[in-house]
Amino acid sequence: MVLLHQLVIQAINIYWIICIIYIFMSWVPNARESSFGQLVGRLVEPYLAPFRKIIPPLGMIDISPIVAIFALRYAMFGVDFLFQMFY
Repeated sequence: MVLLHQLVIQAINIYWIICIIYIFMSWVPNARESSFGQLVGRLVEPYLAPFRKIIPPLGMIDISPIVAIFALRYAMFGVDFLFQMFY
């Protein structure tokens, strides 16, 4: 059970880092059009899409990825709490 807990937490952390990389890639011209950028986009966009539907952009600033990252962190704490209840 401990191994499963660590595996889930580590997977959430890795996905969180991938999301951060994707957000920073928006600041670099043509970074998302590279093959690495497209790969990261295919991993992150399905997660970000529901947040973009709910939260409209504020002018040219899209804050939905920030909310999505906070949601991932809260999900990690929720998973951690659930596993702590089973110990």
